[in-house]
This record gives sequence, structure tokens and C-alpha cells, in this order.
Amino acid sequence: MTSVAVSQAIDDAVAPLGADARYTVAETPPNILVHLTQLALSRGMRCDGWFAGSGLTREQLNDPTLRVSYRQAHSVIRRALQATGEPGLGLAVGRGETLGSFGLLGLAMMTSATFGDAMQVGIAHHRVSGSLVDVSFEVVSPREVALAVWPRFNDAPLLPFLCEELFASSLAIARELGGPNFNPLRLELTYPRPAHVQEYTDFFRCELVFGARHNRVVIDAQWLQHPLPTHNPLTAQQALALCTQQHDVDGPRQEIVASVERLLRSHLRHQPRLPDVARMLNMSERSLRRRLAEGGRVFREIHDRVRAERALELLHGGTLSVAEIGLEIGFSDPREFRRAFKRWTGMPPRSARQHAA
Repeated sequence: MTSVAVSQAIDDAVAPLGADARYTVAETPPNILVHLTQLALSRGMRCDGWFAGSGLTREQLNDPTLRVSYRQAHSVIRRALQATGEPGLGLAVGRGETLGSFGLLGLAMMTSATFGDAMQVGIAHHRVSGSLVDVSFEVVSPREVALAVWPRFNDAPLLPFLCEELFASSLAIARELGGPNFNPLRLELTYPRPAHVQEYTDFFRCELVFGARHNRVVIDAQWLQHPLPTHNPLTAQQALALCTQQHDVDGPRQEIVASVERLLRSHLRHQPRLPDVARMLNMSERSLRRRLAEGGRVFREIHDRVRAERALELLHGGTLSVAEIGLEIGFSDPREFRRAFKRWTGMPPRSARQHAA
């Protein structure tokens, strides 16, 4: 099987993009594309061609009501990476973002009582800012907490850009809130060490771990209690209400799927079943099945896709053994994992790893 055929097999088996509404539905504010084109224009680059075939034009980005699909954003970003030839393009975009770049969400964060409150607000409403990945808050240890990134699709070529943009913009905002001397404890990334690693060192000013199990930035838990001088309870409440209003009309159906995915990702090692997830969501099994069915989804299919995407992410990282990856997604028997992975993707894990390399 050629590398192109392997790539197509993975995409078709794990994320049949043409059939996945998450990929083609236009529900995301185009913030990242706005910042990307602004950066290009500031450098005197022509970027209108980046939008060819996407169904978008650069002029449309000025429309505050515009929403784009992941497919459209993917197309524009891939062209930008090719045109600029800049491996650290995500860092360049993220570094330039500010609380003002996040609009209402930035206002809600800025007027929160503490840094921890601002962090929770940003995570809860990250889609309002045009995020192309999912994020979560994690308690790593009694002294460490983290902002974790979860890719929505098997999109390894774009993962470094998406992580760079998200973590760089988050740190830029954290330094606005906590002061210029704010530094994380470490940055963990599932992909291999890039050639432009010095840019990471200069900006993040913390320990860097590549080929890790997770994509996350870890900070000292003491920061959660840091008071913000810009706190304004009334403004914070108003901004949060407006953020909530910006969610799509179809939000409830999408929210239940997103909630199930988030819980599955956080508990993959323990092989959560539908009753377990329903209990964590304070719902009955019957209600959860019904709400998933309303969106045309089945729990087992969601579980298999989340496991397959997580396995592929770790295979692309290249540092864990196949057995360790199996454990990471809930398989104590490596043979069971290999059989399941082949069922999901049509190939054994080692073939997928060779393709990723």
C-alpha cells in the first residue's frame, strides 16, 4: 500500500470527512484566519490566493457574522504554510494575539475575579474565540494544573500550527493578566521536536517535552488564586451572557456530543461505557442515548473514533511503543489493541506509524 493510499485509508476509516458534519458545518468564527491574513499583510504578502476553492474570500473576513467550517480553515491554513514556508507560523500568529483579539471572551476573562476564573471562562467558551481545537482544564498534581488541547480530527500536518497558535495566544493573554514575568512550568506536545525549537524556548521560557502523551501547557496551581486588578463583576456577568448567546442555535445537540467526547478523552484509560458517561453527565442512560440519536450519533461510534484519533495522535508522536499506546486508550492486551486499531483504520498500528514517519 502506498503512503497516499495509507493516508486515505486512515482518513476514510477514522474521520470520513465528507460525511462528518463537524468537518463541513460552518459554525466557527474566522478569528484565526483574520489574524493569519493580518500577519501576512503586515509583511507585505499577497494572501488572496490562499482562499481559492474554499468558498471564502479575504474580504468576507470583515463580516462579523461570518462563520467558517473546519474544512475551509484547514484549506486556508495549509496554503498559508506552503506560501510562507515558515514552520513556526502558528507561533507568529499566536504571539500577536491579545485579550482584545478575543472580543467578548477577552472582556469576560479580563473582568474575572482571579486568574483561575479567567482560565475557566476561556476554556468554557473557547469556541467563541474561533478555536479549531477542543480544550480542557486538567489537574495534573496538587501543585500543577494544565490547559490541554484535543484535536477534533486526525489532522497531523496541521497539529503543530494549531497547538502553536493556541498555546502562544493563551500565554500572551496569561501575561496580560498575570504580568510579563508569567511563565508556565512546562509545555508538552505529542509531535516530534521541530527544527525551530529555539522559537519555543525563547517565547515559552519553560521546560519543553516533545513526543509527549498529551498536548498541554502546565502551570503552577498557585496562579489560580492570583487576583486580577481589572475585575468587574457586573461587566464579567454581562460579557459571559453575551458569550453564551453567541453559541449556535443548534448548540444543545452539538454540546451533548462535545461533552461525551470530552469525558471519553479524559477517561480513555478506564474504558468508560455509556452508563459511566451518563452518570458523569448526571443523566440516565436512556436520556443520553436519545440525545445522541437526535444528532444522528451512536455512543460506540463516538468512542471508537475518539480512541482511534488518540491512538493516531500518539503514533504520530513516535515515542511510545504500540503496547503503551494501547494502555493509554484502555487496552491492557496489546493484541486486543492491534485488532481494534486494524478494525478502525484497516491497517495495523505499525503501518500507520511508518506512514506518519
